Formats: sequence, structure tokens, C-alpha cells
Amino acid sequence: MEKQAIIYHNPRCSKSRKSLEILLENGYTVNEVKYLETPPSKIELADLCDKMGKTPFEIIRTGESLFKELGLSKMNDKSTDEWLEILVTHPKLIERPIVKIGNKVIMGRPPENVLTIM
Repeated sequence: MEKQAIIYHNPRCSKSRKSLEILLENGYTVNEVKYLETPPSKIELADLCDKMGKTPFEIIRTGESLFKELGLSKMNDKSTDEWLEILVTHPKLIERPIVKIGNKVIMGRPPENVLTIM
């Protein structure tokens, strides 16, 4: 049976590259989604968050300059839907990498986290 995984990542990110390397070393066929070029849909992102047990706010790169440029704050009281909309519109704010194997999803930070869903 072929082992398949999806990685939502930015190839310029060292954690993304290391997570991809771990998948390949373990015999996975990997569908690479370069989320800056092809952002996930709102429904897809909501599903990924749900499977990780995280809220959309928990996968936001709050240290990214764009976060502040957009006037966002860690104290914002936006709804889940509003945060999803922000992430889909500004995929640069999505924490990376996100790895999906079957119905399991994990944040590859640190990259070794990927091993926990294999």
C-alpha cells in the first residue's frame, strides 16, 4: 500500500524542508502544496485546523510583519470565520508546515512532530 502525505509549506522555510525530508525518508509519496502560490480554501483550512485540534488563530504567524501591518493584534476578538478569511486572503500568515496523512494532521514545528502521525 502506497504511503501518501500532503504538505502545505513554503520551500524556503527550513522547518518545511526538514518535514518534507522526513516524509520522503520514510517512504511517503508527497503532494507538495506551496500555500503561498495555492492557498487552501476556507473549508480546507477549517478542516485542517479541526483535525489538528487548533483554532485558526493558533496557526497564525503573529510575529510576521504583515500581521501588524494589517492592524491585527493578539487581543483581537475576531470570530473563527473571520480568522479563516484573514488566513485565506493572506496565506503568508499561515504557520508552516502543515502535514496531512490520511485523517491525521500536524504542524511540523518541530519537524519531528511529523513522525507522530505516521
